[in-house]
Amino acid sequence: MAAKKNVLFIIIDQLRADCLHGALAGHVDLPNLRALMGESVTFKRHFSVVNPCGPSRASILTGQYSMNHRSVRNGTPLRHDTPTLPSEMRKAGYLPMLFGYTDTSFDPRVHAPEDPVMHTYESPMEGFVEQIEMRLEMSYPWRSHLMGKGHHWNNYWQLYIPGGDGSALNAPAVYAAEDSDTAFLTDQFLERMPAYADQSWFAHLTYIRPHPPLVAPAPYNDMYDPKTLPAPARVGTREDEAAVHPFFGPAIANEKAANFVLGTKADDSDETLQALRAVYLGLATEVDHHIGRVVTFLKDSGQWDNTLLVVTADHGEMLGDHHAWGKHSVYDAAYHTPLIIRGPGCKAGHVVDVPTESIDLTPTILNWVGQEVPNAMDGRSLLQFLAGDTPEDWRDYSFSELDFGDPISPTIWQKTLGTDASTSCVSILRDSRFTLIEFAADLPPLLFDHEGKGELEDIAENPEFAADLARLTRQMLRHRMRNMDHTLSYDMITDNGPKRAQRYPENDASA
Repeated sequence: MAAKKNVLFIIIDQLRADCLHGALAGHVDLPNLRALMGESVTFKRHFSVVNPCGPSRASILTGQYSMNHRSVRNGTPLRHDTPTLPSEMRKAGYLPMLFGYTDTSFDPRVHAPEDPVMHTYESPMEGFVEQIEMRLEMSYPWRSHLMGKGHHWNNYWQLYIPGGDGSALNAPAVYAAEDSDTAFLTDQFLERMPAYADQSWFAHLTYIRPHPPLVAPAPYNDMYDPKTLPAPARVGTREDEAAVHPFFGPAIANEKAANFVLGTKADDSDETLQALRAVYLGLATEVDHHIGRVVTFLKDSGQWDNTLLVVTADHGEMLGDHHAWGKHSVYDAAYHTPLIIRGPGCKAGHVVDVPTESIDLTPTILNWVGQEVPNAMDGRSLLQFLAGDTPEDWRDYSFSELDFGDPISPTIWQKTLGTDASTSCVSILRDSRFTLIEFAADLPPLLFDHEGKGELEDIAENPEFAADLARLTRQMLRHRMRNMDHTLSYDMITDNGPKRAQRYPENDASA
């Protein structure tokens, strides 16, 4: 009988990496994640390859850059024949269980217009078995749970108004901590998983928090004092930020603090900003508490030593940095995410300081269970890092993309910059020193030097860095050329039948 191998893949929505290592790390209590880091391998330069939620999860679960899967916005369909983590795990004999959501938009070519999946971008990715429906705009089981506890509302979104009346930004949620969406999802996972202990299983557990609306149950709502939090990173005033590049004026106008909390009179003052940052950190601590419960279950049930545990976030959050909110940005805070992987025999406490990308997670999981990684996947297995080694010819940069257009309802960028749906996109390349940001539209590039002022100064027009700008531009071009769709490009039809070569040696399950 094959050795038992479980996989638990946890995604925390919108958690910044610097909550664990960086500017906010000393201001937020995450004891369970920090303890897990001591038993695991931590990847400090891990980045989402695309934002926002739907595209980022499409890339995570397909192992593809968005330039290949092209599900580039919430609501943009994912092609029905794209290899995915659940489709490949089924080939390995696993039933892919989903606790939470994947924000997948289905292919309209294979679904009737009145099919319910054609009316929401929040569908679960095909191949997953939805164990409990938990989607931000739906969450009917959670609603029913709250109704059973005596809660009533005229509109579902009233649940997210602090204090029920918006009297204060950090007023507690109307529900108790033991009834929160985070607690409810964890309870459902812990109630359903014990029966699977005698077999190999794969579960994808996805927490919506600390994604907005920013409202937290007591005691998490006022756990942190806004006055003690560090100031956000800024060039200067909102006007100063907007003057850095034509992209930033619409970015600042597109997402304001008021969009992140419901039913209150949130303004753009520093007082409001810090208050909301404090609630965000409280929600992060709440998620940490429940991840601790999950880790305890794995240990107490005797499954800790045969389970691959992956904990990450789908993307980051600007959280007021550069006067911006959300993830429609080009700054690192919107893409830099935590990644912690713990598996049997891993080098406990090891820290990886080379660039890794969200597309690496699906190849890593497939590699660990012994399933071939399709050549369509652009990511590379991280298993060698778990042993403390670095694969040969590992990348020395990370690459991300953002689409800021809409083919149906033009965005503020399209209206302001005069771009269309094809030119409203950006590519970002980060090496050990520089970040290059290039636009498809006729807009100037941005270049940041992290040995200088970093993201506080654009040096793209500084002649001193002209050679670096040219080198990174060529690197970005080569990256796109090397990573064009490889679904069949490593296959050959020969006199002896079809043949296939493996794209990356570390992805080869037979190696």
